Parts: sequence; C-alpha cells; structure tokens
Amino acid sequence: MKVMKFGGTSVGKPERMHDVATLITRDAEEKIVVLSALSGTTNSLVEIGNAMANGDRTVAKQVIDKLDAHYQNFISNLLVTEAAQQKCRAIIAEHFEFLNIILKISFNDALNKDILAQGELMSTKMFSCYLEEKGIDHMLLPALDFMSIDAYDEPQVGAIKAKLSAILAQNSGKKLFITQGYICRNAKGEVDNLKRGGSDYSASLIAAAGQASVCEIWTDIDGMHNNDPRIVKKTVAIEQLSFDEAAELAYFGAKILHPASIWPAQHYNVPVKLLNTMEPDAKGTLIVENAGSVGVKAVAAKDGITAIKIKSSRMLLAYGFLRKVFEVFEKYRTSIDMITTSEVAVSLTIDSSTYLDDIIRELEPFGTVEIDKDQAIVSIVGNEIGQTEHILAKLFESIADIPVRMVSYGGSPHNVTLLVPGSFKTQTLQVLNKGIFGLD
Repeated sequence: MKVMKFGGTSVGKPERMHDVATLITRDAEEKIVVLSALSGTTNSLVEIGNAMANGDRTVAKQVIDKLDAHYQNFISNLLVTEAAQQKCRAIIAEHFEFLNIILKISFNDALNKDILAQGELMSTKMFSCYLEEKGIDHMLLPALDFMSIDAYDEPQVGAIKAKLSAILAQNSGKKLFITQGYICRNAKGEVDNLKRGGSDYSASLIAAAGQASVCEIWTDIDGMHNNDPRIVKKTVAIEQLSFDEAAELAYFGAKILHPASIWPAQHYNVPVKLLNTMEPDAKGTLIVENAGSVGVKAVAAKDGITAIKIKSSRMLLAYGFLRKVFEVFEKYRTSIDMITTSEVAVSLTIDSSTYLDDIIRELEPFGTVEIDKDQAIVSIVGNEIGQTEHILAKLFESIADIPVRMVSYGGSPHNVTLLVPGSFKTQTLQVLNKGIFGLD
C-alpha cells in the first residue's frame, strides 16, 4: 500500500483534480489518497472564524457567500454530466448550510475547529464525485473515524493504526481510498486538527500506521531544492536526503515540509517522496534513513528571529545558571533555536516573541539582557559536513562580507547554523549558493 498526499494547489482547480485522478490510477497498487482543502479555502474559513469571534456576522456571511459561489463554479468545471453536478451540489450545500447556521449560534473554539474542518471535507467529497463520474472504483474514508490526538495534541499512532487497520480489513476488496488531511478528533471526541504540518502530518501518520511502501507528498514544486527558489535564481532539486537532513531543513525554513510532519514516517521507516503534480515524471526528492552522500545538500533560512544575550560575571563556574535560564523559556513555552555560550555570556534565539516581555523581565535578575530583533537564521545542511574537505573553508569565505551575529556548529553532524540580520538574509543565501554550490 502507498499513501499519496495532494496539497491545496494540487486540487485547487478542476483541471488539477483531473490530473490527480490520472496520477492515482497509474498503477494497481492499493492506495490511500490524502487531500488538503482547495487552495484559498482554509484562509476563507479562518476569516469566517475571525469575523465570528469579533461579532461581525455580516462580514462572515459575505465570506461564506463568496466561498459558496467559488464552489458552485468549481463543480461546473469539475463534472460533466448534469446528474453528477446535481449530486455534488447537494453534498456541498450541506456544508454551506452548516456555515450559515453558525451565524445564528454562539461562537467558541470548538465551533471554530468545526469551521476549519469544512475545507478538507468538501474537497474529498467533490473529488469522490468526480471519481464516481469517471467510473473509478474507490471508497471515501472519513479521517474523523480513525485520526485522533490526545489531551496534549499529540497523535495517537497506536489507536490510529488499530482503527485504520480494522476499516481496511472490512473493505479488503477496495484498492483506492480517499481521505482528509489535517482534521482529526481530540481527546474529548470533538473535531480538531493536527496543526503542525497539517495534511503532510496526516499522510505521514497514515503511512506509519499502515506500514506503507512509500509516502508520496505531491506539491507544486519538484522536490526539496538546495536553496530557496523564491530568492535565489538558480536552484536544483535534491535527489536524496536522510530523515535527519530533511528535518533540519524543514525546521530551519524549507517551506515544502513542516519539521514535525515526517516524524511518523521516520519512526516507522517509511520512505517519503516529494513530487510535483505539474511535473509528475520528475524525480523529486527521496527521504530515507540513509543520506546517500556526504557534504552540503542545501541551505534554508527562517525569518522573524529574536536574539537574546544574557551577560553576567556570575556565570563563571556557576553550575545551574543555564538551567535557570532555560526554565524561564520552559515556563513561557517558548522554544530555543540556537544557543552559544562563553564564560560571561549566553546568547540564544527564539522565533516567537509572544512572551518576550515576560521572558526579559524574568531574565534581568541574572544579568544584563540585550535584545536584537528582526534577525534571520540561515542553516547549511548536509551529511558529515565537518568531515567533508574544504566545506567549512568555502562556507566562511562565502560569508566574508556578511555581519554574522552567531554561529552554531557541532550540535549536529548535519548542519552549520548562522544568525544574520534579517536584511542580509537574501544576500547570505545568494553568496552561499555561489560559494558552496557554484550556482549563480
């Protein structure tokens, strides 16, 4: 069995859905196909929820009506026969009836999660209507029947596996299943979502639970690239990455994956392929346990970083100092990305400033606290970087004119991480592309 996940852009137009149907029927292997909401839908649903939270039901109604019109037009171009269109419109009408009903009731967080779930529910049902019209045998597999998270919002892989296995066993004659990404049930049994990584996370969890032969993530780009193609003119797709390398790249800014999304596949050793819906025959990127080669594979960058420096002469030989510093960040549930230390100072970075004022207030008794906002992390990722000849020399020669604020190396054999002013992010990526990869 293989798992194939298609993102919002891959199903965002009727002709794209037609292409997806072609892709999933290219071979006879049993498949579970995971779909995201149509591109733009989740943003609209968020807008509806925000308007409801602010008590502005007029705005919410306007967004609902605009979204409804978009879906009616989509159905007209997705399906050919009048019978298929009528059936699909009736199904989608139920979801917009729900969205209109919420305008009349009290808004709360649980209701908001129900609103956000509508996108995936509608995209899968519309796609099922199209497959039915084309005579393609399949089964709609509701994610809410098997996908669950615990009280800490962590997926319950064991429970997911048991429920999914039972459903597949009951339908052993079927070879094609269509299900929703992103949505699940929480510990209370309410509709919820996976948050981190969304539909990619769903696909990875399903692949792990079903011990799939491969988990294919189909997007609008042909795999993970050696640099950010939105910033750097010439980039190339990476043929193979280890799970660790892919996780490092995802964590430090590569937008094609969320860092948490491939963990289930890695834990259960299911290969992951990143493929392009618009170029289905392109190799894409294979992510497996083995890195395949040594040296730098890619660079990635993350914006909106805040650097915090705590300077104190009391740090000298003061065991327990770092523990006290870390406890402040733990208290405010704020993750630390980078850290460097000296005898009298510790510098670290965070990517969320939600509790920055509280954190500073609690750090001030430890010493002088300095803050640098609007920084960027640039991570150079590969396999055995330190043992690869000339790599570090090329790296530091490339950034000779960049005002580097921090360098982190040695915590992982897979990366060297730099902190630079946000205004130098683009230049840093460009000089690294030339200096390390030889690409202008």
